[in-house]
Amino acid sequence: MTEAILLVGGKGTRLRPLTVNTPKPMVPAAGVPFLTHQLARARAAGVEHVVLATSYLAEVFEPYFGDGSSLGLSLEYVTEEEPLGTGGAIRNVASRLHSGPDDPVLVFNGDILTGLDIRALVAAHDDSGADVSLHLTRVDDPRAFGLVPTDPTGRVTAFLEKPQTPEEIVTDQINAGAYVFRRSVIDTIPTGRPVSVERETFPELLASGAHLQGLVDSTYWLDLGTPQAFVRGSADLVLGRAPSPAVPGRCGDRLVLPSARVAPDAKLTGGTVVGAGAVVGEGARISGSTLHAGAVVEAGAVITDSLIGAGARIGARTVLTGAVIGDGARVGPDNELRDGVRVWCDTTLPAGAVRFSSDQ
Repeated sequence: MTEAILLVGGKGTRLRPLTVNTPKPMVPAAGVPFLTHQLARARAAGVEHVVLATSYLAEVFEPYFGDGSSLGLSLEYVTEEEPLGTGGAIRNVASRLHSGPDDPVLVFNGDILTGLDIRALVAAHDDSGADVSLHLTRVDDPRAFGLVPTDPTGRVTAFLEKPQTPEEIVTDQINAGAYVFRRSVIDTIPTGRPVSVERETFPELLASGAHLQGLVDSTYWLDLGTPQAFVRGSADLVLGRAPSPAVPGRCGDRLVLPSARVAPDAKLTGGTVVGAGAVVGEGARISGSTLHAGAVVEAGAVITDSLIGAGARIGARTVLTGAVIGDGARVGPDNELRDGVRVWCDTTLPAGAVRFSSDQ
């Protein structure tokens, strides 16, 4: 049996207010909770058993996914009483694994959208005889990430956390958040305390002489940690730029769920998603944005690269650019919000309260 651990315990602080009522992996992307895409891709790669390491709002996962049979998986859930970090979370679920000591166990971070060839990562792990294999990707500006240089055979030589000076940037390869562990290695992670797999487990394994292998896969990769990245990732799923067998419809310029209502003259482009029960009024123009369940966009509104929370209402002729509107919020007519503005859940913004002049 091929099995995996999915780390889904984070609070998603950078995604607020989207994560006030919903854990980050359950925020809808392309019409379904983001976690659905990860589970579907794991199943397509041959994974049969997945343990979800939960913490924040842990109670919402099992009612939605159940035993996993609808996805062709066997799912189990383990909840951390106190946050344990990435390494601690992996160790905390070890008792639910069925693998033998030398078998591979996949581990995925719950906020990465990727086109990684999962089978290729497992094959590279088996071929190299590594203790741990890491998915690496290349980025133009690696300063916000941990660098992972490798030798010509792909063997990891160091872990360098978030370099800032040009001298520190010795590679453009970064840790992309997917791993294959030899099962016995998981049991070496300390129990009962927070452990960072990136800052503690991997460097200590390397220092002890363990074999850590890197696989550079430069297909689609996106960290969905910010609202701007999340809306982009959802749009890319709809447009077909990011692969997923879980998109509930054909790839294209728009995804309108069956119970949504869109005025005939409204224009939806750029991978826009209109969620269940949402309403788009006459003449509205929406590009690259996501409307969650029950959201309402009134006539003539113009929305670009924005996220509209469940049950929120956007008033007539309001313009949103790069905005995040929390669940149940009300933005009155004739407002203009842009440049990453966030409106908290259940907030009411009166008509014409915020406007930008044309020379700003």
